[in-house]
Amino acid sequence: MNDPAKKENRPNLRTGEIMQLVQKEVDNHYKSELVSSLKNSGGRAVFGNTTILLAKEFGFCYGVERAIDLAYAAAKVFAGKRIFILGEIIHNPDVNKQINALGIRRLPEKNGEPDLSALAADDAVILPAFGATASVVAALEEIGCPIVNTTCGDVMSVWKRVRQNARDSFTSVIHGKAGHEETRATASRATGNPDENPSHYLVVKDLQETAAVCDYIVSGGDPAAFLKKFHGAYSEGFHPDSHLKKIGIANQTTMLRDETAAVQNLLRDAIARRDGGDPANFRFFDTICGATQDRQNALREMLSAKPDLVLIVGGYNSSNTTHLVEIASASAPTFFIRDHTRILSKNEIRHFDLAEKKEIVSSRWLPEKEKITIGITAGASCPNNLIEDVIRTTLSFLESDTPLSPLKK
Repeated sequence: MNDPAKKENRPNLRTGEIMQLVQKEVDNHYKSELVSSLKNSGGRAVFGNTTILLAKEFGFCYGVERAIDLAYAAAKVFAGKRIFILGEIIHNPDVNKQINALGIRRLPEKNGEPDLSALAADDAVILPAFGATASVVAALEEIGCPIVNTTCGDVMSVWKRVRQNARDSFTSVIHGKAGHEETRATASRATGNPDENPSHYLVVKDLQETAAVCDYIVSGGDPAAFLKKFHGAYSEGFHPDSHLKKIGIANQTTMLRDETAAVQNLLRDAIARRDGGDPANFRFFDTICGATQDRQNALREMLSAKPDLVLIVGGYNSSNTTHLVEIASASAPTFFIRDHTRILSKNEIRHFDLAEKKEIVSSRWLPEKEKITIGITAGASCPNNLIEDVIRTTLSFLESDTPLSPLKK
């Protein structure tokens, strides 16, 4: 870990001169004076018979802003060299398109893993905000590529916890989505040193899967059936009879805090029932991202104003945005849209349906009433310029027949 060559492969891009250039470019691509003004005015504005409510917290978080800044900086520092990124820097198609336009190429994948075979030592590689698996990072270091690490600090805090679990021979039970880049990166750090003191992990997606784990902890069961149920969601060599004796809870940082708390409580109670109330074989740390929770809380506050409908803007593969949709859908008609082009007309909107896992077109999405209140928010990977476009397009259909007509002041 103290190898000087490895330190040289983690260049510092955040110099004053570089970041000054980056800031201008980032602002030009993603800034919105309209959205900033609306936020500064309390998140409420009236345009004719339409009231727009904007959640107090929305859009880019610090971790996303940092990741984007570093990608833009890498394009300048490594100009003339090949620059690759592992997967998507964040889950937003517009941002990823802009990153690609900088000359940063997505590294091809093979069997679901980054294909490092074509990399050379002078190729720069960007690690996305979700992080990368420990084995991939080690392979990049072995090749000698300059590595630009944009991993979110909150994600790395989770890694610290699962490493501690591994050192103490606790199995990390990770509340998350097994195929998500962040969860895969976290899981790779939960196994400890496989040659010396291997540990294990198990990923649970929801309360239903958590209940199945709890039943096994308390009552045992058929290990083959258990492993089949959780196929693809546990470490190599994991066995429920051996590796659920001591568990430590971690989570994908973008999950619903309430659900993560419920997962924690169920598993804690299961361990206590099995062990006669002794809590020694259970540990938990709150590793939900603060920005994720802030956006969820702000949405709930906005929903208390009882909007007629809610528009959620963001990438369809964004976990934190998906959870905002789940929250809003319980209180108001909610439409999950990638950008303003999904608002087709006053009568039709194309939006992502979580149940069907695809875009669908809904008719008569705007209420037929004289005065309408529309709530708007966005996930942590959505830039302000996309939110502005959604506001302008929505109002254009309400205020005139021309899409994107100028916003009335």
